[in-house]
Amino acid sequence: MEKFSDLKNLGDKELKEKISLLRKESLNLRFQKSSGQLEKTARIREVKKQIARLKTLENMKGRKDAKKSS
Repeated sequence: MEKFSDLKNLGDKELKEKISLLRKESLNLRFQKSSGQLEKTARIREVKKQIARLKTLENMKGRKDAKKSS
């Protein structure tokens, strides 16, 4: 897992790609859990938190850009 300070340096496109990949992973993990194949159930929680961090960062960047343009 990357640190929040490292994630701040990512561009908008990279953030969206990471969020997309994590959402796909989350979907796969939920399928595995429902079929009984998932051993590390804590990974679901980790992925959810990573998505939340990235979306928070995306929102912060969006607000910063909005302030600059107004």
